Amino acid sequence: MAGAFFYLIVFLFVILLGADVFTNSLEWLGQKLQINEGVLGSVLAAVGTAMPETLIPIIAVVFSGGVAAAQAQGAEIGVGAILGAPFMLSTLAMFVTGLTAFILVKRRNRPATMQVDLRLLRRDMSFFLTTYGIGISAAFLPVDWPKPLLAVLLLGAYAYYVYLQITDGGGVGDADDLSPLHLARRNPNPPLGIVIGQVVVGLGLIVGGAYFFVENIKVVSNGLGLPPVILALVVAPFATELPEKINSVLWVRRGKDTLALGNITGAMVFQSCIPIAFGLAFTNWNVSAGSNRLAFLSAAITIISGVYIISAMRLRGRLSWRTLMIAGSGYFVYLTALIVLINVMR
Repeated sequence: MAGAFFYLIVFLFVILLGADVFTNSLEWLGQKLQINEGVLGSVLAAVGTAMPETLIPIIAVVFSGGVAAAQAQGAEIGVGAILGAPFMLSTLAMFVTGLTAFILVKRRNRPATMQVDLRLLRRDMSFFLTTYGIGISAAFLPVDWPKPLLAVLLLGAYAYYVYLQITDGGGVGDADDLSPLHLARRNPNPPLGIVIGQVVVGLGLIVGGAYFFVENIKVVSNGLGLPPVILALVVAPFATELPEKINSVLWVRRGKDTLALGNITGAMVFQSCIPIAFGLAFTNWNVSAGSNRLAFLSAAITIISGVYIISAMRLRGRLSWRTLMIAGSGYFVYLTALIVLINVMR
């Protein structure tokens, strides 16, 4: 496992590099095309950085082979990965973003309140809780025939969400606040083609780095004897959600809080629609199916975290680093519970 640990560090740096390249180019793309922050953070950045964790359940289910045991394990990993992504985003990603803001408050005297467009974030969280709630509720249905219909409903809901973001009249970033484009640092007005090229390079580094990071995490996890559902629910999403976490940290450092949190909440909406629609259609989407209970238990914490954040925004009219860290603490509660359960099982 020593080699796997070494490659974990290598590909972590690849993901970090890709996130920096991606966020830098995405800000320039938004400025070039006059894209509002809702589309930039909640759609383009969210979908782009969500690709690694979206591919994991699809690969696990589709390429699990014809053997019944392998198919069952593939479906188990698929369900865990589908539920693990929004769980990580609503807890650990929020915690890391809040922690970053807290550190900057202490060091740079930035305001404790996040400088965000509350209207956009409330819309994202409302969409997420609605679509995620539909998906989770379907796991308790006594029959399976409505699940493909609900999958189509979730796909339609995401199309409507993207439409709302595109037609929204949100603001565009300030050109004077942009860092030089990495691939054209001496050009104060780089051409659109170079900007798009850097977007592709950054996304490629993120997806490739996350893929190989996950592959080496599998080696380490199997060496430690972790169950597949734990790998899919906690370990793999921890790696694949790194782009969202890193992008958000970078944007908070630059004072772009709407982009930072929109990247997370937009990815949450995407994960609650597209991957869950896939799970409804192609996996044993049932809360009583074996170790699925562990996966669906995380859904309860995900919903509690989401409700807490949107309630804080509605009741207080603001969002603080403290709210994000409290919401994110559910990750550590669940992780502690899992450790206890694994020890009991052994």
